[in-house]
Amino acid sequence: MNLSRLFLISFAIISMGAYAHGPTPKKADKSIIINASVDKVWAVVKDFNKISDWHPDVLSSEGDSNNKSGDERKLTLKSGVLTEGLDYFSETDHEYNYRLSTENTDVFPVSSYTTAIQLIAEGDKTKVKWKSRFYRGDTSNSPPERLNDEAAVKAMNSFIMNGLEGLKEAVEK
Repeated sequence: MNLSRLFLISFAIISMGAYAHGPTPKKADKSIIINASVDKVWAVVKDFNKISDWHPDVLSSEGDSNNKSGDERKLTLKSGVLTEGLDYFSETDHEYNYRLSTENTDVFPVSSYTTAIQLIAEGDKTKVKWKSRFYRGDTSNSPPERLNDEAAVKAMNSFIMNGLEGLKEAVEK
């Protein structure tokens, strides 16, 4: 086998491997300062099942209200229902983490996500950090536009920012 043929075969194998690994996880990391104490903000945000009280994109939320690992909630958005599960909750750290339990790309253009909300005291104000790690809705090599990386990033960033702004408005009113 000549050297140029060996190079072409090696290049083809390496190229195929590059396309076979699937999508790269995306991240959203947003925060907002709320003009209220951590305790006041935590009183509004801590109930895992009451997100519809302050998030403008969530029409209703129903499910477990124990704030314990394994709790689930169903969120009704304009586009349909998402089911999420609570993975971690800390009253002391003013933080909880949750994940998408059931994929529904007709409602939200991601196939999976894990998310964390954390409150940090900054004097008499509170910094609310909301971050997420997620995958696009279609994890194939050629996703349709509505389920590609850009659609997933746009949807997640919008959902988080709307939630942060809704929380700020709910607490500061």
